[in-house]
Amino acid sequence: MNDWIAHLPVLLVVVPLLTAPLCVVVKSPRLARPLATAATFVTAIIAIGLVVWTSKQAEPISYALGGWPAPFGIEYRISKAAAWVAALVASVGALALLLGTRHTRPEVRDGHEHLFYAAYVLCLAGLLGMVATGDAFNVFVFLEISSLSTYTLVAMGPRRRAFTAAFNYLILGTLGGTFILLGIGMLFQVTGSLNGADIAARMAELHTSDGQDAYASKTAHVAFAFLVCGLSIKLAVFPLHQWLPGAYAESPSAVGAFLAGTATKVIYFQLMKVCLLTFGAAFVFESLHFGTLLTALSLVAMFVGSIAAVYQTSLKRLLAFSSIGQVGYLTLGLAFGSQAGVKSGLLHMGAHGVTKGALFIVVATMVAAVGSDRFDRIAGLGKRMPLVAFAFVLGGVSLIGVPGTVGFVSKWALLQAALGDGHPLIAAMILLSSLVAVVYVWRVVEVMYFREPQSDAPLRIDWGAFTPAVLLLLVTIVFGLYSGPVEALTDDAAAQLFGAHP
Repeated sequence: MNDWIAHLPVLLVVVPLLTAPLCVVVKSPRLARPLATAATFVTAIIAIGLVVWTSKQAEPISYALGGWPAPFGIEYRISKAAAWVAALVASVGALALLLGTRHTRPEVRDGHEHLFYAAYVLCLAGLLGMVATGDAFNVFVFLEISSLSTYTLVAMGPRRRAFTAAFNYLILGTLGGTFILLGIGMLFQVTGSLNGADIAARMAELHTSDGQDAYASKTAHVAFAFLVCGLSIKLAVFPLHQWLPGAYAESPSAVGAFLAGTATKVIYFQLMKVCLLTFGAAFVFESLHFGTLLTALSLVAMFVGSIAAVYQTSLKRLLAFSSIGQVGYLTLGLAFGSQAGVKSGLLHMGAHGVTKGALFIVVATMVAAVGSDRFDRIAGLGKRMPLVAFAFVLGGVSLIGVPGTVGFVSKWALLQAALGDGHPLIAAMILLSSLVAVVYVWRVVEVMYFREPQSDAPLRIDWGAFTPAVLLLLVTIVFGLYSGPVEALTDDAAAQLFGAHP
């Protein structure tokens, strides 16, 4: 194996991490822009390479930083699921930044554009670091790197409301990070280790002799509660979702597309690892019955988020509240505590990431043309901007889960998991919540196609900014029609997660 291939796990993080200070040093947007763009695309190629590499490995790829073996040194551990998440995050991040290179100047204050690119790639490095690292404390470090840069990016939004949104995100994000740090500290107190795999092995030893009771240490119970609470805040699990609508709607266009497609997906992966690897599915779902609580919160989120989206009067906030409902689908898959449920969660993670990223880019294209994302300004866009309007409809039907889109593939997997787990009522509620999604998507369709436009003047479409949305929407169609490779990949990833800690 070539030396550079062996270093792919660390290059995944190092490339964007080193690019961030370079963007600050060069200062000029003309230099920072191509530098950041090149770094994100190189990172995406590395992530896709890791997907190919892990698909040929029976065990996760382990990379010891500085040559110090685990558990004494810091380990990067790339499983099939980690490679899947990294490829999603890096790819959406790269395509969303193409939008940023064209819309940053009117949205970000003059003189701050190079700081925008620095914060963007730093956030990408933090998210990918959380995915790659096998060290519990490093998860917190990378979480703070991504969080602090995200607060900065949200605050760079074009309206004054961006400051309020960033502040709300800061307060709740700090609470979430504090809970996570306390949980990690308690795990260290119980196990004496910070290496993820070592913690899992030592936690398994805490089972009583009959293997049926909970962990002997009560500290382990509190650690689990703190970790789940902190991750739930960061994931925007209902009712801890208050930061999400403002952060998505008030941030710059590229940031909204980037966060919607990546941030919650990385945290969801961390929640998966806590439940399946650190503590084990038997303890979490059989001893603690955590799945019951998570199922209830997930079902409420699916309806509350979608119903709230119906009553919004701007596209960005509609998509933001829709994301709360989509998080409900993610956590519902995990709540089943089965391999099929985890597979559906991984599938929906990818489906929602590419679809929601594309929709935010489409909305940014509309805003650049008409000056606002409010419904009264997009009236008649089906006639004035037919391709852009059709792109929104295409993304909308994927959110609903119409056959032929990747959204259908993920929801079908979720339905199969529900029925396979013996929950026909939950399967019916999944279908019912999808009907609510039809309502808010139809509201946009009705405004764009059945209302008269305010003006007949031709609109200028920024095709360069629209292209990333086209690419992401093509992914939703291709994997919707030919889902076999993606389903096989996520099936193997779910099996590896369960096999790592029976």
